[in-house]
Amino acid sequence: MLTGELRSKVDKIWETFWTGGVSNPLTVIEQFTYLLFVKRLDDLQTTEEQKANALKKPISYPVFTKDQEELRWSRFKHKEASEMYRIVSVDVFPFIKTLHGDQESAYSRFMKDAVFMIPTPKLLEQVVTMIDSIPMEKRDVKGDLYEYLLSKIATAGQNGQFRTPRHIIEMMVKMVRPTPEDTICDPACGTAGFLVGAEEYLRETFHGVIFHDEKKKAHFHNGMFFGRDFDATMLRIGAMNLMLHGIENPNIQSGDALSEDAAGEKNRYSVILANPPFKGSLDHESVAKDLLRTVKTKKTELLFLALFLRLLKNGGRCACIVPDGVVANSASAYNEIRKTIIDGHKLEAVISMPSGVFRPYAGVSTAVLVFTRTDSGGTDKVWFYDMEADGYSLDDKRTPLDATKHENDNLPDILARWEKLKDEKKRERTEQSFLVPVEEIRAKKYDLSINRYRKVIHEDIEYMEPAAILKQLRGIEKEIIAGLDDLEGMLKEGKA
Repeated sequence: MLTGELRSKVDKIWETFWTGGVSNPLTVIEQFTYLLFVKRLDDLQTTEEQKANALKKPISYPVFTKDQEELRWSRFKHKEASEMYRIVSVDVFPFIKTLHGDQESAYSRFMKDAVFMIPTPKLLEQVVTMIDSIPMEKRDVKGDLYEYLLSKIATAGQNGQFRTPRHIIEMMVKMVRPTPEDTICDPACGTAGFLVGAEEYLRETFHGVIFHDEKKKAHFHNGMFFGRDFDATMLRIGAMNLMLHGIENPNIQSGDALSEDAAGEKNRYSVILANPPFKGSLDHESVAKDLLRTVKTKKTELLFLALFLRLLKNGGRCACIVPDGVVANSASAYNEIRKTIIDGHKLEAVISMPSGVFRPYAGVSTAVLVFTRTDSGGTDKVWFYDMEADGYSLDDKRTPLDATKHENDNLPDILARWEKLKDEKKRERTEQSFLVPVEEIRAKKYDLSINRYRKVIHEDIEYMEPAAILKQLRGIEKEIIAGLDDLEGMLKEGKA
């Protein structure tokens, strides 16, 4: 996590952009991203130089040639403002857009459409100086810095797009337990939060396995993480997010994952983590035909579930966020997709989340579905959990609460119970979580609302007899009259 001092520095940079004429939050993040990228290239060159000096050999993979020395961050940061502006806008920016030439690298794919939008030399000089004062040698600091930047996207929520809280992502990642052999995808990746969450889990859990095996290391950097988004700005931000978290070549593709153009992608991934957009209905003509064969609908949340089933390999696991309607709506299309997942594959968990989780961007009620593609059924008992708190207040402020108290944060309990699912058989339907046999779910027409299966205990309340209540009221009335008489007597004595 960023320290208070680093957060303050980032806030100051943000404020400087704002007062310098760059007020769109996404534009601020993009321009910030480009400068972080330029600094990273210089850091890479410095590392190669140090390695070459130690081995007394030429640099193996130079980023800059001898003729391009002035394009390096460590060189132009010392220039006068107008000269720095000229170098960055005229030379550095075109350089990063064409980096690696014709090679299909993450750099070339996502920087080719970049636009330099810092309006004045003074603003550039201020921002370069402030970024340079942030110690970013460690990968964790770069990643946390970027996550903090992304948390400032106040325009999120438009077009159904909003950022998934990091602690919810961490919970979902731990529930699917990715391994070094997995291929992980988010087909509506936005800023790539789920892919970053999976990367951090793998790095923490399997560090020795991944980075001491060249084959696994190559898979981790080049063939493990995949994302797709139709928003060009999100693509660049998401790719940079992954690169700053240490993924050398993220596989982020442009395009609508629901479209016919993407229909050829199937049976490819072993893990899907996603919070797809819930933006209403799509035009039938633009949707991939095989998805419509799975579920006849225009609703994006249902089409994405059909997409996840298509993209997963047999045995692949999915944890995804869906709006409440997906678990409870009785319309035929909603029943159809629930029936497909339950009868055709293996539904494992439904976690109901409180409506405040996505505030201030949205107040929708949502749930997490966890399922495995089997193509042969397998749903036996479904685990339900009613999440009542996630560690933050459920209002627009989302203030952190004391996470050591269960009533403030249910996430540790969710993961603890998930790890010991066999013990859930003992739980009563009156508790916060319990297992429900698939036969009962079928009998209730595949409704996945936890309230359909929970037992509510009604306490017997004994009320006083009406005559006793009236007697009590008369006694109170007498006390009031006596008090008024005393007060009136004191007033008369005072006048005398």
